Amino acid sequence: MVDIHDHDISSNKGKSGKSSRGFASMSVEKQREIASKGGRAAHAKGTAHEFTADQAREAGRKGGETVSHNRDHMSIIGRKGGEAVSSNRDHMAAIGRKGGETVSFDRSHMASIGRKGGEAVSSNRQHMSQIGREGGAHSQGGHPGHVERRP
Repeated sequence: MVDIHDHDISSNKGKSGKSSRGFASMSVEKQREIASKGGRAAHAKGTAHEFTADQAREAGRKGGETVSHNRDHMSIIGRKGGEAVSSNRDHMAAIGRKGGETVSFDRSHMASIGRKGGEAVSSNRQHMSQIGREGGAHSQGGHPGHVERRP
């Protein structure tokens, strides 16, 4: 009688220490081929499980919750999405226009922005002096560097 515990299976191991037998030792392509055959057979036989919309929704929700706990992974996903969207300049311009239109309807908000901008600019006396000189030239029908020609 052969004792199965005395059988040496070390000859089945490769250099990596993994067994050269079984499903896990097969290439990914071979595993897919076998799994696909099994799936087709189960469907043909009528024993394959088919998810309802509610079951699929619940499974997706659970998977999303699990993945969303990994903040680094979510950060990478968000960055890739942002890069993909922002590379479409027309789309980004449309978003900016919509946002600007929405904000500009709030007159008090726009007035506040204008005041802040004016205060920031007006504290630069040299800049304000330059604007004044240019404005004076414009009000007299010219602009800086313009030589008026008379007939």
